[in-house]
Amino acid sequence: MNIYVCVKQVPDTETKIKLTADSGGIETAGIKWILSPYDEFAIEEALRLKEKNAGSTVTVMSAGPARVVEALRTALAMGADHGVHVELPETADNNMAAKALAGALKKETKVDLVYTGKEAIDDGAAQVSQLIAEYYGMPYVTVVLNIEYGASSVKCKREIEGGAFEMIEAPFPVLIAAQKGLNEPRYASLPNIMKAKKKEIKALKMADVGVTDGDRKIRYKNYQLPPPKQAGKKIAGDPAAQVKELVRILHEEAKVV
Repeated sequence: MNIYVCVKQVPDTETKIKLTADSGGIETAGIKWILSPYDEFAIEEALRLKEKNAGSTVTVMSAGPARVVEALRTALAMGADHGVHVELPETADNNMAAKALAGALKKETKVDLVYTGKEAIDDGAAQVSQLIAEYYGMPYVTVVLNIEYGASSVKCKREIEGGAFEMIEAPFPVLIAAQKGLNEPRYASLPNIMKAKKKEIKALKMADVGVTDGDRKIRYKNYQLPPPKQAGKKIAGDPAAQVKELVRILHEEAKVV
């Protein structure tokens, strides 16, 4: 089987975000970049399927500036066989990234399965998976918690609102967007980390995948950081006085009771 995983590099959640001088985006210098956590579930699922099907290969793809090669190396260290990097500007939006990844997939000889994470943790848009499938022309199933593989199709259990689930069957080739709980991602071993440095990463330009700046549909401006949290209030006195004051604050100031 020819298995593909599309991933995104995102800022570490512990990174302190700073805005650019014109407030048109975030300052990328000094950010610690990581592989988006939901993509790790996608990679793990691809690797498990490869292990059950002799002769299969896993190719990991990412679209973005040169730095995203680090995310591809992480996936290669987990066990993926090949990488593909589509070079896009830092300002690329979800539509441009999806069209670029779909264009890269179309350049492949045969595609059986494509995995993604259900969303990236930086923008939380949850759009790229569906857009890739639409641009490529394949069915897709999102927020997937369990997969049953058949000879020519998959049955996916997906999470929907209200704590309910639904089962969807789709034929190959199909795109599956992984949800937390699908599996437990493996850690990259030291030997695999060393091997990943020598694995091939194919480089593609925008023109190679049929993407232009006109495919960017969204432009951001006037970014603002969240307001700083207010300092906590300490209530003095004995327990009875503290309770009385707390009730007053909740009623008169917080207005929640």
